Amino acid sequence: MLREIIKIDEEKCTGCGLCIPACPEGALQIIDGKARLVSDLMCDGLGACIGDCPEGAIEIEEREAEPYNETAVIQEIIKHGENTIIAHLKHLKEHGETLFMREALDWLESNEQEQDYDLASIRHKVHHATAEAGDACASGGCPGSMSMSFDIDTEKVEAAAVNEQEAPVANQKSTLSHWPVQMHLINPMAPHFRNADVILGADCVAFSLGNFHSKYLKNHSLAIACPKLDHGKEVYVEKLRAMIDEAKINTLTVMVMEVPCCSGLTQLAQVARESATRNVPIKKIVVSIKGEILHQDWI
Repeated sequence: MLREIIKIDEEKCTGCGLCIPACPEGALQIIDGKARLVSDLMCDGLGACIGDCPEGAIEIEEREAEPYNETAVIQEIIKHGENTIIAHLKHLKEHGETLFMREALDWLESNEQEQDYDLASIRHKVHHATAEAGDACASGGCPGSMSMSFDIDTEKVEAAAVNEQEAPVANQKSTLSHWPVQMHLINPMAPHFRNADVILGADCVAFSLGNFHSKYLKNHSLAIACPKLDHGKEVYVEKLRAMIDEAKINTLTVMVMEVPCCSGLTQLAQVARESATRNVPIKKIVVSIKGEILHQDWI
């Protein structure tokens, strides 16, 4: 399947090993003096290792790879003790991977009697650790929520509007065709989703793209979500599946920000398509934090 997965630039890699403990899944090893991805199955594509590489040798790419397998990962992780289990679950929770975390906890619960770990203690420590991480993010410590200001060239914005024969910003009309739009609130069988082209957008996308309404939302139905902060995202998979199978949507465009925590939205869409009986085209559009389209591909 086509999915996001890490890529290591061997010329830049010095074999320092700092990325190894940053990968709770154990997908990385130092082999022949270089960091290597030892299993597609183990890499979740969220890029926790990227910030720990001092050489900038790791990046995320989209390519054909074996689907990430949470059961295989947790079975490998328990061999390294409770601290590694906690690090892995903390990693999943911080990236909003509700489905994978539920799968891991279910497996741990089913096999607790046969293994050497205290699941109640693990749950407590994961909750405590992620609560502290949440405080850090709230104070500006989270890379995906770092405060930034951009200089806006007003003349260029106005010139672009003229070139595209768009109305001045103050007079532009909303192209939103329905309400509500948040995934927890929408009805996947509502008339505006039936046989529609649907955008599944990360919350920040519309605020980053100046022409979101005129270029992307027009003639589309919309659902929005935050793959990092929303809870209960397993419900999103079922709603997306219902859109595909029952509302019979035509296409699904997933629009996400460039920050690593946003990639979970794409995974939710892919899981929903895999669980559906119909196969719909999914297009992924990645938006930079400065409102530029970095790349767009059918996946």
